[in-house]
Amino acid sequence: MSAQRPYVVGLTGGIGSGKSAAADEFARLGATVVDTDLIAHRLTGPGGAALAAIQRLFGDAFVLPSGAMDRKRMRERVFADTAARKCLEGVLHPMIRDESERQIATAGGPYVVHVVPLLVESGHYRRRVDRILVVDCPEATQFARVRARSGLSADEAQAIVRSQASRAERLAAADDVIDNDGTLEDLHKQVAVLHAKYAAMAENARR
Repeated sequence: MSAQRPYVVGLTGGIGSGKSAAADEFARLGATVVDTDLIAHRLTGPGGAALAAIQRLFGDAFVLPSGAMDRKRMRERVFADTAARKCLEGVLHPMIRDESERQIATAGGPYVVHVVPLLVESGHYRRRVDRILVVDCPEATQFARVRARSGLSADEAQAIVRSQASRAERLAAADDVIDNDGTLEDLHKQVAVLHAKYAAMAENARR
């Protein structure tokens, strides 16, 4: 008899919303976190499984001397060229999906928090989670956080935000929402309430 699939909460939100801070707190409380961004960074880091295909498709200019993908150059390319973005996604998305499934299948926590920045935009992820949690904040807060942490220009930050689902679209898809326009302590309090809720839901699902 095969093992039962873990209960999976899909965590999403716009860039700068605070997904990582929420995921870190869920992990601290004992949930298993499977983060597609971290998986993508490993796949495109030095010696990553996606590097050979990226180098073949985009050329040596997109690989740094360290052997990692040049993320800045690639970001500029895919935001300017839809075909290039789809090409990159064609390489990365199947690899990310396979590794995510492997990590979910071997999860040891009471439930899984699957961090997927573009979950609302991606139909297949919506079919593979039991619940959708959106980390939300006003767009002005997103812009300020993105610019503060990344050094991007206002235009670059706006381009990234505009390329994602709108705040209204994410909230419409949400089963639960974390309001992250306050302090880190406020976020942690909300995560604690949700952690208890999800642990109970996962336990009920196993019965």
